Amino acid sequence: MDIKRINELANKQRECGLTDEEKKEQQILRTEYINAFRQSLKSQLDNIVIVDENGNKKPLKK
Repeated sequence: MDIKRINELANKQRECGLTDEEKKEQQILRTEYINAFRQSLKSQLDNIVIVDENGNKKPLKK
C-alpha cells in the first residue's frame, strides 16, 4: 500500500486536476487501501476475547 502516492494524487487533484490515467490509478489505490483497512479491522475483531465474571474466555460473536 502506497499511502504516499495516494496523498500525492490527492494534492495534485486539488492543485491542477488529474489525467484520466491518474484518476484510474487513484481509484485503484484507494480501493486497495480500503480493502486492506477492512481486512486489518476484521482480523483485530476476530482476535477479541470476552472474559466473563468467572474468568471464562469466549471469542467475540459475529
